[in-house]
Amino acid sequence: MAISPGSDAAFSSQKSTLSESPRSKKFPLTEEEIFYMNCRAAYLTVFKSSLDNIISKDQLCLALQHAGRNPSQKTITKYWTPQTAKLNFDDFCLILRKEKPTSKAELLKSFKQLDVNDDGSILHTDLYKLLTKRGEKMTREEVNAIINLADVNADGKFDYIKFCKLYMTTNEQCLKTTLEKLEVDSKLRRQQFGSHMEGSPERDPSPVPKPSPRIIRKTDQESFSNKGDTRSSLLTTTREFRTSVSFTITMGANSNQNSKLTLPNSIKEWRCVQSKGCFFLEEDGEIISHQYRMQIAQRSLVYLTIKPLNLSQAEGKPSPWLSVDTALYILKENESQANLQLMCFTELRNREMFGWTGELGPGIYWLIPSTTGCRLKKEIKPITEEAQLVYRDETGELFLTKEFRSTLSDIFEVIDLDGNGLLSLEEYNFFELRTSGEKCDEDAWAVCRENFDTKKNELTRQGFMNLNLMEAYDGEGDPRDLWVTLHSMGYNKALELTEACPFVIDIYADKCKPRIKTVHMEACSGQLEKAICKSVLNKGDAKVMDGYENIIVHTYKCDTWITSVIENKSDNKVIIHINNELSKNCVNNRGLDIFAVEVAPKSTMVMHCFLIKAFCFINLKKTFLLLMLWINM
Repeated sequence: MAISPGSDAAFSSQKSTLSESPRSKKFPLTEEEIFYMNCRAAYLTVFKSSLDNIISKDQLCLALQHAGRNPSQKTITKYWTPQTAKLNFDDFCLILRKEKPTSKAELLKSFKQLDVNDDGSILHTDLYKLLTKRGEKMTREEVNAIINLADVNADGKFDYIKFCKLYMTTNEQCLKTTLEKLEVDSKLRRQQFGSHMEGSPERDPSPVPKPSPRIIRKTDQESFSNKGDTRSSLLTTTREFRTSVSFTITMGANSNQNSKLTLPNSIKEWRCVQSKGCFFLEEDGEIISHQYRMQIAQRSLVYLTIKPLNLSQAEGKPSPWLSVDTALYILKENESQANLQLMCFTELRNREMFGWTGELGPGIYWLIPSTTGCRLKKEIKPITEEAQLVYRDETGELFLTKEFRSTLSDIFEVIDLDGNGLLSLEEYNFFELRTSGEKCDEDAWAVCRENFDTKKNELTRQGFMNLNLMEAYDGEGDPRDLWVTLHSMGYNKALELTEACPFVIDIYADKCKPRIKTVHMEACSGQLEKAICKSVLNKGDAKVMDGYENIIVHTYKCDTWITSVIENKSDNKVIIHINNELSKNCVNNRGLDIFAVEVAPKSTMVMHCFLIKAFCFINLKKTFLLLMLWINM
């Protein structure tokens, strides 16, 4: 609950909480800084970053509720006009300055006007009439969900005194938890929040937020506060409290199924094909990868695996990509590429290798690689010394350094998708698209073959080295263009591969030789999201959220990862709030322990994935996953 300067006792309690931090002990926080910190706490409960924009009325309403406000529809439409496209964090701060948080006294006063017997409760029949017939009307299903809250309902009455107490406690606890996370999470502390950077001890006065021109405002003399009538206060307060209906999932690391990947007995007699690829981490955190088309000529037993590609890294250099989890989803093409049917995925494991074995009929299949993203994230450690890429000898001739040549050799290994030791035009173009965004046409490829070492019209490893040396000559020894290539391929300034994960796919079939072709290198969000949802629904455990029979949480678990999917069968979109701070021995793919997801009506959505921290080791530690979910409809 974010509190603005000048508010009631809740502000004082949060101020004392903040003053306990090591930083504030040394440099006491001003009221302005406390206000901004509370704003961030509320904003980051809904969004992953304060650089994200509010893009809908529902998101604005949700963010304001997390800030302890009671927004009526009148309040929302005041700030979200027909001309509004989006609001930023600074806009949000400005709204919080104008819209004061609801105090416990105000809530009790609103409810007391409906308490005809003056006994601290309201009859369910009266509450039902109020919420469905007046003001901002609620549906029968929504009202029933409120009446079914066991903690505040008994004997046909709604205990509003208990409700107000729980409401205030929930808000204060949410803010406290998020503020504590902001204090200890180095990643969040490094983020720039709107116009305000949490920075050095020698801090400047907090700047006044700069609102975006998209928000429509009235004159400065006109008040923005909207206390609302009794019905509006009751309605919005009741709706917000419904977000504290909790739902918990607890599980260990080991699943009930046999997840061991074993080789078929006659595998040496099967036909085999191999292809390589790579996961690349984009600037916005999105992961893209190669995607494949596979043809099976006749019904066959198939053994299919994917694992990180082991490159020849120099001794002492880290190899973080080797701990990245990998998976492969196999979808069958029916009539058209748009009509894909999930067949299976690589749920079996042998150390870092994931695989699947079973029978596939003749046809065209799409292979979509996947990683949870738990271990493929933006690098945060600073690089103090930049590696040297080129040098000149005493005669002035330009050469590539030994370290850079080793890195280029590894890059060649990654982009040589078929593993034949040569680069075809098709393979080279995947590299070009990744590093420059352009393709090399046939004429340019002919020039390349004339000037660099080739074999069977394909570029050799030495030819690839000389091509990069030529680029160094073109830049007169300036390595900036070379660094663009290296960063695009996932390397940092120390020539460490930190933001990419190369992998290798092996496919065996007992009746025919499979054919595989790399067709795309793009984000996997569409088809992959559908495939993951389908696999979890098919193989996972399902649990209905208490009080919401149309909201189902499906959870798939094996000994290496846990994936949760939300299924929304209702006609309304829902916003699910997730808190997994109490989980142990696992890391999630979102980077936040508290966040919210919006699920469209009649749809499913991947809520998050957890990776067991010890999955690289033989003896798994016990993993404890505790999810607390809240719902807002």
